[in-house]
Amino acid sequence: MKSIWSYDDALGKAELDVVGYDVHATDGGIGTVDEASHRAGCAYVVVDTGRWIFGSKRMIPAGVVQCVNENDHTVHVSLSKDEIQLAPDFRDEDRDSRDQVYDAYYGSFARR
Repeated sequence: MKSIWSYDDALGKAELDVVGYDVHATDGGIGTVDEASHRAGCAYVVVDTGRWIFGSKRMIPAGVVQCVNENDHTVHVSLSKDEIQLAPDFRDEDRDSRDQVYDAYYGSFARR
């Protein structure tokens, strides 16, 4: 089974710098990429949701990134706005404890 914390090899975009790209959930825009990790086995994007969730940031595992459109500077994820809104707020220390904090929430999405 593919890790939720790894980009899909089919994307071929794992090393692309997506900081600043708009992020689209399955039902619309949710914010912009604030930072991105490409480390093997622990890759993710941090999305700044702006006013949508009162300036919160969400860590989204690389495994839910469906596609990256370089022409439109967009990242599309396989989560709905509601699913992203229910995720915990991202904090700097979450980079090190992401498995404990996020696997419970995102684990079901790895099996999609």
